[in-house]
Amino acid sequence: MPLLLPFAELEVGKHLYWQLGNLKIHGQVFLSSWVVIGALLALVVVGTRKLERDPRGTQNLLEFVWDYIRDLSREQIGEKAYRDWMPFIGTLFLFIFVSNWGGALVPWKLIHLPSGELGAPTADINTTIALALLVSLAYFYAGLSRKGLRYFEYYVEPTPIMLPFKIVEDFTKPLSL
Repeated sequence: MPLLLPFAELEVGKHLYWQLGNLKIHGQVFLSSWVVIGALLALVVVGTRKLERDPRGTQNLLEFVWDYIRDLSREQIGEKAYRDWMPFIGTLFLFIFVSNWGGALVPWKLIHLPSGELGAPTADINTTIALALLVSLAYFYAGLSRKGLRYFEYYVEPTPIMLPFKIVEDFTKPLSL
């Protein structure tokens, strides 16, 4: 019987929340997201402070990442439109990449909060859903801006019976991302 006592005192799902007017903010995710954003900004500031024609160190790393994202965008989107989407794709890529690796390498649990504990921003379902919704909205925007109202022809191709399936697909896609 004494073994059950410590489990009864265990609290699960305790989180740090901040109240800003009517808005309730998840403090742990907010703090760790700002740590990731700060790390990325610091990397960019350090890497672009003294630009050289023959890059070394951090500048070399940043140019490698830029080339990788550029090549990835060009292959997936195409030669004509990839430049417009580079900032969006690059921001998402770097935020997710640094968040995931930060969750694996940074000892977040060493930072004590009044309630809850810090962790990778992408470990929270709300962050992943928000990023998935952003990608889905960007997908619709890209389709409408590129094809106009003809974009909606996609829903009835190859046959109009596909309409309900494609609508369900568009609503379930953010959940699967």
